[in-house]
Amino acid sequence: MTTRHLYLARHGAANAFGELTGIGHRQASLLGERLSGVPVDAVWHSPLSRAVASAHELARHLPDVPVTEAAELVDHVPYVPSAAETPPSWAGFFDGYDDTEAASGQRLAEALVARFAKVPDTTAEGARPDTHEVLVTHAYQIAWLVRHALDAPPSRWLGLNSANTALTVIEYRSGLPPTIVMFNDMSHLPADLRWTGFPEGMRP
Repeated sequence: MTTRHLYLARHGAANAFGELTGIGHRQASLLGERLSGVPVDAVWHSPLSRAVASAHELARHLPDVPVTEAAELVDHVPYVPSAAETPPSWAGFFDGYDDTEAASGQRLAEALVARFAKVPDTTAEGARPDTHEVLVTHAYQIAWLVRHALDAPPSRWLGLNSANTALTVIEYRSGLPPTIVMFNDMSHLPADLRWTGFPEGMRP
């Protein structure tokens, strides 16, 4: 059975200008060490600088693995819920999102799923080898892929938070629904590097 293994990671901690901090570099390096035991075929990253730097930092532990930008991984709101779908704690968050912006975000979200949330493509020889790919992206994009894997309503991406360089793994197999192997796992980080980028009130 052919399997596509997606290793999803939010970028490392960044400053107010969106640049990776020293902590973010350490987090990304530790994630790279963890992934060094995986037969990674490719590292894909968002076009934003904090994701680019994180991808290249972790890739130092993955010799000869190509590191490539994927526009679909950029940070954006994947789905703007209706008022009835919006939890009270998110009230007001989507004020100012017009129909054009919402439609653009949804198109990007659909492109993200179409490109990555599927079994590997068939090779020229007709085979479908297993693949292992790392996606360095943002919290909303990880939430959207997890929501899709669970076949949950579109608004359920809300509240699925990911800490900086936390690891989420989803597997896609031929003829089966996706499997979430792990979500927001930070076991590669020491205690002082965990939970950055996570809402303060939600940290355990």
